[in-house]
Amino acid sequence: EVQLVESGGGVVQTGGSLRLSCAWSGFSFDDYCIGWFRQAPGKEREGVSCISRRYGATYYSDSVKGRFTISSENAKNTVTVDLQMNSLKPEDTAVYSCAAGPYDGRDWGNFFSDPEFDWYDRWGQGTQVTVSS
Repeated sequence: EVQLVESGGGVVQTGGSLRLSCAWSGFSFDDYCIGWFRQAPGKEREGVSCISRRYGATYYSDSVKGRFTISSENAKNTVTVDLQMNSLKPEDTAVYSCAAGPYDGRDWGNFFSDPEFDWYDRWGQGTQVTVSS
């Protein structure tokens, strides 16, 4: 049974920082890219970032590159993935959902930022991130 615990989020001023964390268990996460997507009111879902420890790959959307950093840590039967978000902007305001999708090592760099690219097949309920101006 897949289990997921999401934490983090909240309200911060422009330029501030927040950290999101997801703890997954119950599936073969070595075969997955694990991270987040976000959705703001009235906008499409946007893949934010994901990480594959097996292949040493990390991906970021163009809108967060240089500001967000994803990391992961494996423990027995559990993987925890953190997203450190710095230099936050009002346009980062959204519901952020933990997500995971099958990954075979192919390079997603050219299309990870494409809103049509649905890399995930499982996700959590999400947590609100609000950046005030």
